[in-house]
Amino acid sequence: MGRLFGTDGIRGVANRDLTASLAMDLSVAAARVLGEAGAFAGHRPVAVVGRDPRASGEFLEAAVVAGLASAGVDVLRVGVAPTPAVAYLTRALDADLGVMLSASHNAAPDNGIKFFDRSGYKLADEIEDSIEAHLGEAWEPPTGAGVGRVRDAFGAVEQYAAHLVSTLPGSLDGVRVVVDCAHGAASAVAPEALRRAGADVVAIGVAPDGLNINAGCGSTHLAALQAAVVEHGAHAGIAYDGDADRCLAVTAAGETVDGDQIMAILALELREAGRLADDTVVATVMSNLGFKIAMREAGIAVIETAVGDRYVLEAMKEGGFGFGGEQSGHVIMLDHATTGDGVLTGLHLLAAVARRGRPLDELAKVMTRLPQVLVNVRGVDKARAATDPVLAEAISAAEAELGDTGRVLIRPSGTEPMVRVMVEAASQEQAQTVAERLADVVRAELASG
Repeated sequence: MGRLFGTDGIRGVANRDLTASLAMDLSVAAARVLGEAGAFAGHRPVAVVGRDPRASGEFLEAAVVAGLASAGVDVLRVGVAPTPAVAYLTRALDADLGVMLSASHNAAPDNGIKFFDRSGYKLADEIEDSIEAHLGEAWEPPTGAGVGRVRDAFGAVEQYAAHLVSTLPGSLDGVRVVVDCAHGAASAVAPEALRRAGADVVAIGVAPDGLNINAGCGSTHLAALQAAVVEHGAHAGIAYDGDADRCLAVTAAGETVDGDQIMAILALELREAGRLADDTVVATVMSNLGFKIAMREAGIAVIETAVGDRYVLEAMKEGGFGFGGEQSGHVIMLDHATTGDGVLTGLHLLAAVARRGRPLDELAKVMTRLPQVLVNVRGVDKARAATDPVLAEAISAAEAELGDTGRVLIRPSGTEPMVRVMVEAASQEQAQTVAERLADVVRAELASG
């Protein structure tokens, strides 16, 4: 059996891979591990628990709450809330642990569990490993007054919304925006925060029914947002994923603005305000070469990490940097948040539009994206991607063909059973051809079973 925790918590098909019993056992193990590590020393522990609107989140939340309370942890239920809201509220409410139930951008049948420490950061790998090691162990549960108590944290999500608005350098008056909340966790709080900031808001994807999360909407399906922005004559559009820890944007003409472009815009804004630590941005190896070129020309250094916002955050904390993110739209602004926050990112992107008095498409021209093709190859043994000799030879041949005008990146997904093949090249046609050729090699060499 492989490691239970991936790069972004635990994720799988709810009630098959992620069952109520597993959720309860994980919560008990987390409480025990953190207690033994001294995280609860001298006081009664408290946990914040939130979820996205998936139907399975209802029974999984009940299981998590039961596990924590049975281990002597008091629980504050915040209900449906974005992942970054749970991270923020764990710290703001002086809790010892945060738990978020979400499978992010995945479809409704999936769900997941993420744990946060009392500072609002995701748990370190070694703590996750210890939690996994403690699963199913015999233990002596508390009784009587020792069991945890459960209550609803009314007003907590509104507290998070107020925090988001308080971070802005100015008003969004005069900015008309369409927001697509993916029928997810931001369906209530994102439009509210934008309106409080002064924006004229048209909201779509705000009718979650437990099953429609990410279904043809949100940051992984931009067509509905693109059409709505043009229809309503908006200055921009913002799309979140199911748990709103990331966002992408759309210009007035309906063109996509990806995470690299958002990071480039915000990096320049932060540097001009004197708030870009060491004139440095942390990004992953997936960031477009055009982003790196633009930052170099602007005199901003780029530190590269493995894919995954947890690795971006680790590099930021180790180097004392305050800004970083991923092409997918995970953007971390450590001055205001401890994890990627799509609602926060969208607010600050629109603040740049308002402050500059220039349309989003003009701001996005700070960088030129090189043609990039990403092919997701499913049904293969992703563990062999780094060691297969035939695949290694094919990668070397592709890199020689591309030369200095492109690059190849092949990596196993950290959250899904697939291998991702990414190719950048001088032309779209070349990038597509090379990516499909390498994807064929991956299918042939890494076929499962």
